[in-house]
Amino acid sequence: MSLICIGLSVYTLRQQSIKLHRLVESHNNIKVSVYGKQKGIFHEESRHLAPGDVIVVERNSLLPCDALLISGACIVNESMLTGESIPVTKTSLPNVDNTEPWKVHSVDDYKRHILFCGTQVIQTKSSDYVKAVVMRTGFNTAKGDLVRSILYPKPVNYKLYRDALIFLGFLIGLSLIGMIYAVCVFSLKGSDAGEVVKKALDVITIAVPPALPAALTAGIIYAQKRLQKSGIFCISPQRINLCGSVNLFCFDKTGTLTEDGLDLWGIVPSNGYRFQDIIPTTSSSSLSWGPLLGAMASCHSLIVLDGSVQGDPLDLKMFEFTCWDIEEAVGDSAQSMQTMTVKPGPEAKKVTVEGIIILQQFPFSSGLQRMSVITQILNGDEYAVYMKGAPEMVASFCKPDTIPTNFSEELELYTKQGFRVIGLAYKILNRSENANVKDLKRDEVECNLTFLGLLVMENRLKLETRPVLKELSNARVRTVMITGDNLQTAVTVAKNSGMISESSTVILVDAKEPTDSRLASITWTVVEGMKMKSFEEVDICIDIQNNGKPDLEKPPYYFAMTGSTYDVILQYFNNLLQKMLINGTVFARMSPGQKSSLVEEFQKLGYYVGMCGDGANDCGALKMAHVGISLSEQEASVASPFTSNTPNIECVPQLLKEGRAALITSFCVFKYMALYSMIQYTGVLLLYWQLNTYANYQFLFQDLAITTIISVTMSLNQAYPKLAPYRPPAQLISPPLLLSVILNIILSLIVQICGFVIVQKQVWYNASDIYSACRPANGSYLNDTSRSNYILQQQDLTMRTDYQSYENTTVWLLGTLNCLIVAFVFSKGQPFRKPTYTNYIFVIVILVQVAVCLFLLFANISNLYRAMELVCTPLLWRGSIIIMLLIILALSYASEEMLIENRTLWNSMKRLTNYRSKSPYKKLQHLLSKDSDWPPLSHKEVALPTDKAQKSELGDYVNPSFEISESV
Repeated sequence: MSLICIGLSVYTLRQQSIKLHRLVESHNNIKVSVYGKQKGIFHEESRHLAPGDVIVVERNSLLPCDALLISGACIVNESMLTGESIPVTKTSLPNVDNTEPWKVHSVDDYKRHILFCGTQVIQTKSSDYVKAVVMRTGFNTAKGDLVRSILYPKPVNYKLYRDALIFLGFLIGLSLIGMIYAVCVFSLKGSDAGEVVKKALDVITIAVPPALPAALTAGIIYAQKRLQKSGIFCISPQRINLCGSVNLFCFDKTGTLTEDGLDLWGIVPSNGYRFQDIIPTTSSSSLSWGPLLGAMASCHSLIVLDGSVQGDPLDLKMFEFTCWDIEEAVGDSAQSMQTMTVKPGPEAKKVTVEGIIILQQFPFSSGLQRMSVITQILNGDEYAVYMKGAPEMVASFCKPDTIPTNFSEELELYTKQGFRVIGLAYKILNRSENANVKDLKRDEVECNLTFLGLLVMENRLKLETRPVLKELSNARVRTVMITGDNLQTAVTVAKNSGMISESSTVILVDAKEPTDSRLASITWTVVEGMKMKSFEEVDICIDIQNNGKPDLEKPPYYFAMTGSTYDVILQYFNNLLQKMLINGTVFARMSPGQKSSLVEEFQKLGYYVGMCGDGANDCGALKMAHVGISLSEQEASVASPFTSNTPNIECVPQLLKEGRAALITSFCVFKYMALYSMIQYTGVLLLYWQLNTYANYQFLFQDLAITTIISVTMSLNQAYPKLAPYRPPAQLISPPLLLSVILNIILSLIVQICGFVIVQKQVWYNASDIYSACRPANGSYLNDTSRSNYILQQQDLTMRTDYQSYENTTVWLLGTLNCLIVAFVFSKGQPFRKPTYTNYIFVIVILVQVAVCLFLLFANISNLYRAMELVCTPLLWRGSIIIMLLIILALSYASEEMLIENRTLWNSMKRLTNYRSKSPYKKLQHLLSKDSDWPPLSHKEVALPTDKAQKSELGDYVNPSFEISESV
């Protein structure tokens, strides 16, 4: 069995390695065009590429390496890496006279010059050849890093397996005691040295079950198959058990909680000092010519591919409203790709310009929160810069006198209703800048802009979001939102979805970095409906004083903050960060790195964190979380342990149900295997006292016919359809589970010792004559016919084997039936699995095994008894065996139901013993519940003159951003 399990494991790992090898090798066995100064263009296998080689990029080709584009331009599909199948335009590295490194010179736009391994080249444009310099190959590429994360995933320090090793160590210790006992007994009674060694070594395989790993794996495999039927696919099966321990789940907003698509709800123009009336976006409406229309028509990253306009859904909705058209680039030069022309369409209002030429594009990035373009009026000499992005970010680049005085109030009005708001701005380039307009840097054009107005985008909640979040809330699984959207919008969506209750208090946290004139500070703002109230600013460090207020029950409250605030608090207010994370619910304007960092901070507090997202920005957090679910159908989902083909969060409770079922199944199987080993262990040691043991077929019957089949079918219980308001235990070394095992070991030991001793006290017992119990002189234990046949067939005492004895028969039958009792008691159903009777295969197996054991107990078939090396006992004694087993069944079942599974009893014991959880977040929750000054709303904190980050109450903290020297 061990060899078969090892062989199957090695075969599975081998097949997975071959698949991954082929996945990587598929990019190493393709022909690429290499450019050489002397050879010209020649073909070479991609596996021979090295950094520094110059390759020629061709249309409809797959990139075998990471390369820097040095001439020409192309359009690629990066869905393999990002999970988003939006065509991306790549441009060549600008040839500028600058001694700075090109990454530093390009700032956050450097990725638009890199062709990443694994991406598909859709289109190329160049006057000559599209050339790129090889930067990285093999596992050093972006795709290689993705494959490497699969081959060497983040180690999971899971308590179940850690405790399993401790428990196995305990079993090994017991086996050593049994070995010493066996050596002493057999040596003192004069057995051969070889016999002594064999009997001693037998104890190890009895006490430590070799089939345990296979039995534990069976439950995970069944859960994985059920998840697959539900449309949830898993590349890391060991994490299924982790799903059963998740108590905090993080969600992205757009595409996860809300619909993927955005609808343009309205446009709010600005006239310099105030906002004008909103322009509703009806089917018949369109804008007249002006800077606002110019920004909507040109400030986007859309392209024309195969005759259709493609790109970001937000850009598509904005551009469609203008009723303009994109003129497909003519010519094969890179210039024709980089310069795009947009013209009024047939349904657009008559305008005074023929069109707009987009000369240069500074693409959007989540870190910059904006994009901008440089444009020229078609057949004109007017040049303009248009910007689009987060309203606060866009306003920071505008002239103060062009920003409406009610900017914050107007923005809050729409974000509080759950709308996604985009800011627009522009400026006219002066003539001195026009000479080399395409050589201008981003920071040179993104300044002194004029604010144009707001685009209000509607992003509806998915129908499944609210009921799923309610189900998680009822199951006491905390939910958190981590999004890149506006903070007010995120708070509104959290309230609309039920993540934040309507009657609760939302505290907006705003932290500012230190400057030369002031220290880092935090401002708390309470949001109650549409009313807002501001409180004191608090400088670093903060000393919160307890004013001795009565410890009354506090209303629920939630913290909400942006990514920039999170960074400041992480660096300067780390002790406050941990307090805020206890009730932090909404985290907005979060970059991919900040999302991963936040997930890690929750893990440091002791939470088992789940993460659900669908975009490229969530990949890092999905890998960082204990349980990551990707809703993306693109190949980037391989970065996540779980992928759902259902584009909503209904997969989350389903995954938690299966995880809880798999976890409780692992505990049940582990307890059963431990009890089976102890039952067999004590039985064999009892028989060793008489230099006896189980016969070969007796061992095989218990190991194969009973234990193996039970351990495989016990795991077939499906998940319970409703999430319980508590989680299954996460560790074996816990009082209830240890007590369960110890009690059942004691009961099993008692029944076997009783059987071993009492059978020797019977009047018909004769150690030298194993047929005395069934002779007529000892009573009418058999009818006349069967008794005569039995006596005739058993007259020759030389047919007796070394294993046949009354003790052997009694102890073996008691042990075998006790294994079935333990299996029935441990195959618990509710609240994490369906009831035992719904596991039809297991029920049938148990019934058949019980019937076979009872048949062996009551049958008087001499050939069968001889084959199993059993002996005949009186009917009264066999009835006594049944009575003992019934008592054990009643005691075992009662102890499990009334003691081990009695949550009320254990909670009462915790209260009586003043037990406190060791989990960091529970400790902190307890401390905060006693702190009348938390949250800091109505009192003033005193600032201490220091600019160092504070030490956490839970230990020292190391900022992860300082652990990596290279930021890009």
